[in-house]
Amino acid sequence: MSTVVAQSLHAFGLRSHVANNIFFFDEQIIIFPSGNYCVKYNMDQKWQKFIPGSDKSQAMLALSISPNRRYLAISELVQEKPLITIYELSSIPCRKRKVLNNFEFPVQRFTCMAFSPDSKYLLTQTSPPESNLVYWLWEKQKVMAIVKTDTQNNTVYQVSFSPQDNTQVCVTGNGIFKLLRFAEGTLKQTNFQRGEPQNYLAHTWVSDDKIVVGTDTGRLFLFESGDQRWETSIMVKETTTELKNLEMMQESESLIEFPTLSSPVPSFEQILETDSHSQQSMPQVFAIAAYSKGFACSAGPGRVLLFEKIEDKDFYHESREIRIPVDPQSNDPSQSDKQDILCLCFSPSEETLLVSTSKNQLYSITMSLTEISKGEPAHFEYLMYPLHSASITGLATCIRKPLIATCSLDRSIRIWNYESNTLELYKEYQEEAYTISLHPSGHFIVVGFADKLRLMNLLIDDIRSFKEYSIRGCKECAFSNGGHLFAAVNGNVIHLFTTTSLENITNLKGHTGKIRSIAWNADDSKLISCGTDGAVYEWNLSTGKRETECVIKSCSYNCVTVSPDSKIIFAVGSDHTLKEIADSSVLREIPTFDVVYTAIVISHSGRMIFVGTSVGTIRAMKYPLPLPKEFNDYQAHGGPITKMLLTFDDQFLLTASEDGCLFTWKVFDKDGRGIKREREVGFAEEVLVTKTDMEEKAQVMLELKTRVEELKMENEYQLRLKDMNYSEKIKELTDKFIQEMESLKTKNQVLRTEKEKQDVFHRERMDDLLDKQTRELQDLECCNNQKLLLEYEKYQELQLKSQRMQEEYEKQLRDNDETKSQALEELTEFYEAKLQEKTGLLEEAQEDVRQQLREFEETKKQIEEDEDREIQDIKTKYEKKLRDEKESNLRLKGETGIMRKKFSSLQKEIEERANDIESLKGEQMKLQGVIKSLEKDILSLKREIQERDETIQDKVKVQLLSALNWGHPHGLGAAHLPLVREELPAVGPIIDLTFLSSHLQEKRIYDLKKKNQELEKFKFVLDYKIKELKKQIEPRENEIKVMKEQIQEVRRHL
Repeated sequence: MSTVVAQSLHAFGLRSHVANNIFFFDEQIIIFPSGNYCVKYNMDQKWQKFIPGSDKSQAMLALSISPNRRYLAISELVQEKPLITIYELSSIPCRKRKVLNNFEFPVQRFTCMAFSPDSKYLLTQTSPPESNLVYWLWEKQKVMAIVKTDTQNNTVYQVSFSPQDNTQVCVTGNGIFKLLRFAEGTLKQTNFQRGEPQNYLAHTWVSDDKIVVGTDTGRLFLFESGDQRWETSIMVKETTTELKNLEMMQESESLIEFPTLSSPVPSFEQILETDSHSQQSMPQVFAIAAYSKGFACSAGPGRVLLFEKIEDKDFYHESREIRIPVDPQSNDPSQSDKQDILCLCFSPSEETLLVSTSKNQLYSITMSLTEISKGEPAHFEYLMYPLHSASITGLATCIRKPLIATCSLDRSIRIWNYESNTLELYKEYQEEAYTISLHPSGHFIVVGFADKLRLMNLLIDDIRSFKEYSIRGCKECAFSNGGHLFAAVNGNVIHLFTTTSLENITNLKGHTGKIRSIAWNADDSKLISCGTDGAVYEWNLSTGKRETECVIKSCSYNCVTVSPDSKIIFAVGSDHTLKEIADSSVLREIPTFDVVYTAIVISHSGRMIFVGTSVGTIRAMKYPLPLPKEFNDYQAHGGPITKMLLTFDDQFLLTASEDGCLFTWKVFDKDGRGIKREREVGFAEEVLVTKTDMEEKAQVMLELKTRVEELKMENEYQLRLKDMNYSEKIKELTDKFIQEMESLKTKNQVLRTEKEKQDVFHRERMDDLLDKQTRELQDLECCNNQKLLLEYEKYQELQLKSQRMQEEYEKQLRDNDETKSQALEELTEFYEAKLQEKTGLLEEAQEDVRQQLREFEETKKQIEEDEDREIQDIKTKYEKKLRDEKESNLRLKGETGIMRKKFSSLQKEIEERANDIESLKGEQMKLQGVIKSLEKDILSLKREIQERDETIQDKVKVQLLSALNWGHPHGLGAAHLPLVREELPAVGPIIDLTFLSSHLQEKRIYDLKKKNQELEKFKFVLDYKIKELKKQIEPRENEIKVMKEQIQEVRRHL
């Protein structure tokens, strides 16, 4: 591993597309995603701590925090596979508690998650087309239940648990609102959707069984146990400032010449009509959050409504409106507050409300302020500072100040302070900004916009342009290290400008493709450039010509840098290598291992190299470059890194990415080889202020001083008036109080007199009561004395009676003692005799017991010997039986093997016979074809014979007639018949010829018929052979069937 280490310090950015992207960890600490990290941010102390994403993570998709704030679940995509990581937030640093990565069900990604109220279960929703809702016991990585939430590939936006019930679950999405209950290992739906399906974007639980749901048409529904109880629609309202502007337009209507209704330019009435129409449009409710009084929901762009519950009813009424403030630094302030609010979050004490927006911004508001601003809408404030909302395209730093300059496709320029981690300046423009460079003094910047290249001053409170160049779409620019020059790229040409006269001193031409990166050497004598044409050029600025060049057309370069001694050039590009180039040749190529390097930077000490990759990671390595895999990889951004820089003192690494986030890193070398560069002079504190601004401020100060003097005089006058008024009031009050005091004194005197009278009456009453008490006490004493005398006499009598009774009882006791002693002696003698008798019986019983024990031992011994013999016999018997069984088992196995071999051989024979049958069938088919062809030949020959017979007969007749005519040229008549008969023998040879030809044809027909009969016989023989073969195969098949049954029985037996 490399000894070069980078530690993440601060993140400037938010990834708003992550579902559920903001939480409160406690009252002061919040958690939000930035780059490929989750950031813990303390709102009071302004520090950040980082929870890194998984290695090789491609995207962070969703977050969820447990209700007890102990666990954080992160859904990611790692190498095209879904992954859920659960972190323990209570440990320092946060450690991984569980990783869910082995799924027994199809899943592409997890889009939303929720923890149960006791934090033991986790609910996850997969993306379409699977759309599975999975109920996890996450500690054991166990799936408790899984159910398909949708079959039409609709998106599910949110899942949640009931706040008090682990088994109650809610799911909302496009046309989806489902309440499910977990029971007996399954999730069953408990509600039925009624009416037309809505696109439910968000929901929240306001009690154990009540849910508020928001739609994309601005409608809010309250459901209790699945039944709708309440509904309302949110209307878009114009802000007070917009209404004032509208009123001003109406007042100035008489000064404006309005076009006719047929004109293509819209008239004021049409604007008003459009405004009233847009006022009726329904906003989308992207987020809802519950709190003790009710709930808060997003109500269209830049607007949050608070709803409070009506007492003794299940209804809610709108109580407050909170808006995102208009940003004066925006290029269109009227539209700067039109941001969709994607997430809402209340602090644990409900004192603070946080929101995240579609433009990657974080806003907060103190809830007590909403109580003060009754009637007027309250306004959010930036939680930290305005953040970039699109890809960061430019990054720059300077020497004299701790500043970072960035530009972005969101058309903004921002100046950050990496010491205080604050935003110093910020401004938006009409055009996109592609590149930025900061002058070493920190007072100027050069920015490449889509339309022009602008040189700008960084004032105390503004960024103001003072020179423009007609270079369109400049993608790279850089100030020299000394600050006296700056270079700007225009396509494949580099323009050099001086910062003193602001003139173009030279143009460097040579690249055939677009230039992607430029770098100055340490003394500003040379400029290095690389481009998409695979060329790396080193330009001599004094001559304006190339000194060295290295062209590899197969590589499209992304970034280039040069060593501090200007001897070695480092370039990275699309060919997955890092190249060391010197003297127009590549000295060394280091592979990147399946990633593309997009940026490279080398420290000013020349001991550290950092590269950024297309997957958002950072690699740190020492220089000279070590072995191929000697580097440290750090998770950083959620997109390709666009720019990297080291500060002048080599203490901080700055990285920017397409995800719109900016990170600062603390870098050091474990070997400690003098990386730190001590600053001789501290950072400059000077700022630029224009003379006009100073004069305006002086004028304002003078006016304010005058105003203060006037206010002082007015206040003194008001104070004197108030003193006079107050003195009069004091005098009136004094007189009033004196009168009241006199009346109170009189009243007090009357009360004292009454008190004295009451005291006298009380004393007299007390004396009477005391006299009465003494008399009653004396009477009671006399009465009690008489009663005591009577009781004493009764006591004396009872005492005498008691003495007599005691004497009688003592006498009875003495008598009882004597009888008792006699009875005791008799019983003692009786029991002693009985004891002797029992003792004798006991000795006899003991002797019997001993005898029985001896007999028992003997019997036990004999029984044991018998049992041992029986056990031995049984053992030998069963061992023999076991051996027999083993032998039979082996025999059966052998037979089974033989059977298997026979079976396989029979199968082969069957296959061979089947092949023979198939071949014979083929031959039979061929022979049948031959027979059919021969039969056709026979028919054709028969037809041919018939035709030839007819032709022969015709020829014979013709020849006969011609012969007769030839002998008698005048024709034949009845008189010539005898001559014909005489000449018939002469025609004999011709008739013999015709007979011979017909005879030959008949012979050929006979041969063909004979051949046909032979073929039919051959066919009969083949059919017979086929039948015989089938008869031979059938018993074999039966035998195979029997053997298969035997094999199955043997297998079952085994």
